[in-house]
Amino acid sequence: MPPCSCSRLTQWSATQVRCVRGLEPGRAGPLEFSTNSNVVREQQGIVLHRRKGRLAPDLLDGLRVTGPDRTFVDCAHRRPVVEVVQLGDLLIRSGQTRLDVLIAYANTRHLHGVRRARRLLRYVREGVESPRETVVRLILVWSGLPAPECNADIADDVGSFLARGDLVFWSWRVVVEYDGWYHERDAGQRQYDVLRRERLEAHGWTVVVVTSRDLRQPEAIAHRVHQALARSGYRGPPPRTSMMWKRWFGPASSF
Repeated sequence: MPPCSCSRLTQWSATQVRCVRGLEPGRAGPLEFSTNSNVVREQQGIVLHRRKGRLAPDLLDGLRVTGPDRTFVDCAHRRPVVEVVQLGDLLIRSGQTRLDVLIAYANTRHLHGVRRARRLLRYVREGVESPRETVVRLILVWSGLPAPECNADIADDVGSFLARGDLVFWSWRVVVEYDGWYHERDAGQRQYDVLRRERLEAHGWTVVVVTSRDLRQPEAIAHRVHQALARSGYRGPPPRTSMMWKRWFGPASSF
């Protein structure tokens, strides 16, 4: 839950908590409030931050909340790194801020978490369409593979539209697609996906499909994509993972 700007804490209970910015936290945390007042509140499940700098809250559904850029920095201070990048992608995709505005905010503020926010902003992208798509991209990039373009239109040799790819590696004609539960359970969507992939493959593209079950074995995802890239001429090293990488994407992680 992003920190909220509110001094009357008694009007919000833990059962009313929801993520007003649109990203459900991977792991539950306390309800956090920011205030410029000297209010004192001791209540289980609530964390109160007394801010020196003047708060400029937004009003969302009647709730005063910190602005999107401040929310990103505050979350960078307290939330897991993957979740922070997911939040940045979502804030931009939903039009709540722009990447250049978010970068400028982080570069000109002196707040808790701002250094971590600056580092993680290198991985925030425009055009990302789902939080799990962000996870797949980070699995690849943080294992040392090249950075793909997000949600790019792919055309054939004469310029006719073929498909829109989730994660596109142009130099090697490889597309990585994340298929969530809707793609797996809806017969019409499944048929559309099959025909779309056949069309891409007929024009020389390799399509790697990642499902929600695959996220349980993130190293396997990275190696599958590396193999697809290598078959198309990629000469970079295979994926490299560390203990920290395994902590970010391991079984204990929740996306």
